[in-house]
Amino acid sequence: MTHALLLIFAATLVALLLGAGVLHALAKAGLGGLSRWLCRAPGLDLVILYFTVLPMVGGPIAGVQMHARLAEPGMPGWAAGWLGLVAAVLGQIGTVMIWTVLHEVANRKHLRGPRIVHQLNRTVGRTRNHAAVWWTAWAVPLFAIVRAAEYFIYPPLIYLVRFPRYKQGEWVNVSRHKFSGLVGHDLIWCLYCDWMTGVWSLGTEMLRNVESFWCPIRFDSTKKCENCRVDFPDIEGGWVPADGSMQDVVHTLDTHYGKTGVNAWYGHPARLTVEGREAEK
Repeated sequence: MTHALLLIFAATLVALLLGAGVLHALAKAGLGGLSRWLCRAPGLDLVILYFTVLPMVGGPIAGVQMHARLAEPGMPGWAAGWLGLVAAVLGQIGTVMIWTVLHEVANRKHLRGPRIVHQLNRTVGRTRNHAAVWWTAWAVPLFAIVRAAEYFIYPPLIYLVRFPRYKQGEWVNVSRHKFSGLVGHDLIWCLYCDWMTGVWSLGTEMLRNVESFWCPIRFDSTKKCENCRVDFPDIEGGWVPADGSMQDVVHTLDTHYGKTGVNAWYGHPARLTVEGREAEK
């Protein structure tokens, strides 16, 4: 089984490094249009799927299949699946580390100048900085699930209750690779944050419609209202006070919905257009 796990690790490593090489080669091969398409949804979703989700799904499957072929005694199939996941994730980590070194070697001129990683190493210490940034990688599956929800859970609400459409590529995209001086370690983690921020912001925008449509009531906790009003502006812009009545809630719903073709949160720009056409894809 050890050899099988090494095979999963090596296959993941090679496949991801080849994928990274293809992405680097696209622009240089005169395929800038394809490269730009892959930098924003839905093209970017395919890239993220390849580098993050597929290894974490394929690793366990390969582990179970190899265990079945080997018929190794003393190890249940589920354990082989978990070991396959670990091998695949180690392959992902190895890919990031190898790519980082190769990218820095290819861009040596930027290594002598100011860098984010060096400054933060001085601020909190090299070990703590690197341990912390790698610790954030646990969130990758979470953001992948959020992105899947934006694809499969939100769209039916557009037709069922006339929530606004979104040009998702305007939210989910990456562009920090264009910033001069970002190489290696700095570039890969800035691209991670680039993707992550767009995914989370789009999810928050979608949730604004959900909250204001179904539950336009302020929280009883003043502190919670203060904490949430940045992400949910309708808390201060129309939700019913916590000590209000159900009649107030019904009046609020009647005031804000059914007047236009789009049932968006109260501050959504679609309310300033004809049936929200500016918000549609």
